[in-house]
Amino acid sequence: MNFSEFRAATELVGTLLADPRSLTLLLLLLAASICDLRSRRIPNLLTFGGTALALLFSFFAPHHGGGPLWALGGLATGLALMLPLYVLRAMGAGDVKLMAMTGAFLGPNGAWHAVIFVFIAGGIAAVTYALWHRMAAKLIRNVQQTTQLLFITVAAGGLPDARTASAQSVGKLPYGVSIALGTTAFLVARQFAWI
Repeated sequence: MNFSEFRAATELVGTLLADPRSLTLLLLLLAASICDLRSRRIPNLLTFGGTALALLFSFFAPHHGGGPLWALGGLATGLALMLPLYVLRAMGAGDVKLMAMTGAFLGPNGAWHAVIFVFIAGGIAAVTYALWHRMAAKLIRNVQQTTQLLFITVAAGGLPDARTASAQSVGKLPYGVSIALGTTAFLVARQFAWI
């Protein structure tokens, strides 16, 4: 990368940070990450307050041609894509609310893409954690055992629960950090027109 390409990339990132909606979202995600790292909780004040800010933005500064319905569609998309993981008890309610808030800032299409980036970030974090703690084989066994148990439970007509597996957990990661990293990666990729 030569100097002119570096300068152009820096200007694109600067433009992203100059957008009040994107900057507000990134600051909220940073705050959520810090809370999740410290207490393993994401406060309702942050998620509900952030959602209210997203809706205010949609009323007074529509983004990409989208007003309040666009923001509500993004909220619903973020919620719908993460809610099954909460029902399976594989994710906390704070994480689901954080993704719904994020969706309100991004709209339906943006929320959909951001969730893909979030899942990738979460997967990378889980594998990195397992490798760092030398538990990769245990992680693979747990995933296999949990998947089999979920399929058997669903086939028997029961309500799936990801925590019913008897294997001891490799560890619990603060998923708010993965939501923040994945969403940031999505925003940067969108800014560079990679997606």
